[in-house]
Amino acid sequence: MHGTFTLRTAFLILLLAITSYFYGLDSRFAPKNGDEYPYMHIVRLTADSGHWLPLQSEMDGLKNTKPPLLFWQGIASSSWASQWTLWNLRWPNLLYTGLTAFCLFLAVRRFSTKTKTGALAALVWLSFFSTYRYGRPFLTDPAEVFFLSLPFMGLLYWGKAAFDSRLLFPLFTALCFGLALLAKSFAYIVPAIFALTLYYWRWREWSLSKLMTRDLLKLVLILIAALGVFSIWFLLDPAPEAIWREFVLGENAGKFQARSSNYVFDLLRGGDSIWMLVLTTLANAGLLIAVLINTLWQCWRERRFLSIEESLLLLLIAAFFIVFSLPSQRSGRYLLPVMPAFAVLIAMHWQRLSLWGFRFALVLQLIILTALIWVGFNLQAENPIWHYSAWHWILMAMSVTCALLGLIKIQWSKSLTLAVCFLSYCALNSSLAPLEGALGRYDAQTIEAVQGKAVWIPCDYRAKDEEYRLLLPSTQLNGYPSQQASDITGLLGQYPLVAVQTPLGSSIDEKLAACPSCNIIGHRMEMRARQTPQEIEAILRGHIGEYLFVNEYLIAGPAIAPSPELNNQLSSELRKDACR
Repeated sequence: MHGTFTLRTAFLILLLAITSYFYGLDSRFAPKNGDEYPYMHIVRLTADSGHWLPLQSEMDGLKNTKPPLLFWQGIASSSWASQWTLWNLRWPNLLYTGLTAFCLFLAVRRFSTKTKTGALAALVWLSFFSTYRYGRPFLTDPAEVFFLSLPFMGLLYWGKAAFDSRLLFPLFTALCFGLALLAKSFAYIVPAIFALTLYYWRWREWSLSKLMTRDLLKLVLILIAALGVFSIWFLLDPAPEAIWREFVLGENAGKFQARSSNYVFDLLRGGDSIWMLVLTTLANAGLLIAVLINTLWQCWRERRFLSIEESLLLLLIAAFFIVFSLPSQRSGRYLLPVMPAFAVLIAMHWQRLSLWGFRFALVLQLIILTALIWVGFNLQAENPIWHYSAWHWILMAMSVTCALLGLIKIQWSKSLTLAVCFLSYCALNSSLAPLEGALGRYDAQTIEAVQGKAVWIPCDYRAKDEEYRLLLPSTQLNGYPSQQASDITGLLGQYPLVAVQTPLGSSIDEKLAACPSCNIIGHRMEMRARQTPQEIEAILRGHIGEYLFVNEYLIAGPAIAPSPELNNQLSSELRKDACR
């Protein structure tokens, strides 16, 4: 036992957590995955249709990719796409994340009778990188995690009253599960009901007869009612056959098909193996992965003396892991709903955990912070236009100092490990802050000059044009493969108004020498994605500006179309949109 976790410490770390989650919420570079822009695309087109259903999309095979709750949420928060900002799309998910943390705090405080343990559980869950990465962007996970977790937290909060409830709590659980299915997938009813069955069975002291006589009807009621809530989608959508074909068969049943040679091979070897599922589930803890491993080891050592709450949490984790090890496509993201359970276990064992897990986390944090400082220093030294405020360097210095103090001061190690997690997230956003200002955006004159015109932009993943729609509103965006972005001569020969990219430090004038009538409408700096292994190696050797960032120029060629009618004709006649 090293150091104590006080309520004052919890309050200070909570302030850090709130700051880190709100800071950069509207950033294009916020940690996320590529699903956000396709989901934004579906929201925008559905809103443009003026109807809640059917969902609309221009992407082949990516229309009914998820149930409509997320898209209805986006339509409502953006006022039918009239207030189209990342902030408006993301804040409801941040609210879900905050509610999950608050309910987690209430449940743990209730059964542990310790306010500090409840606060610690909520803060640990917020410090997980998976929570930060998926709990803020416009993705399905925050609502799914909240609604799936709520009944299990309710059982921990109300205890015997909830377990013995014949109608009220089962109906509450069914509604929560149904909304989770309507936000993510009907497939989540399987691990949810499995985990709930194990909860009731454990509460009945593993008596099968008691489970059958007291709880079977409740479980059946919850199953039927939850699927009934999900079936609202089929009842309201004018094309239910498309939902069956695209979502049920394509998005869900397709995940049981062999990924390589056969199902058994995929289960035991390769990137979709059960071992990779174990690793990615643990990796959801991010910087606290070693702390999580230490906690699970302690649970195993103390397995004969676990409290009933600890047993229930481990059963919840086991149920989800077993079910999601069955599809041939296995991902730790499917187990995000059990990460609050992991956080509670860490909080309950906090005082007894060894220091090595926290020291490992502090070393990881120092490595990340040092890398960010090194990259930022090199960028600012090489490019005078790349400028950090004094607050950025104060933040970086404070973060490194706290991490070092955590390694030196044993009594502060655990609390500072938690605090530096949130400081690291702030540092990550702050390191890319220059791109969120004028440096990474087109100016007002450029935006006005291209309004209503067809513009071709580089696409390295589907619906990338939704990001450019934030930069160039009221334009007709069309995509070409991002690998061609540096072929300026070829692009100008095909497109009348096109965004091209050049490495930092290179001159665009030589490229335009053969096109005297070409006109640069505007320019900005952009961060590249999906580098090759050779480019990543060059970045590590210090060639940051050359391979990590590019200059982007919006150029009008001699064949620029002045009228919207001609622009529409060019949009349809030129090559297939690479963003689709």
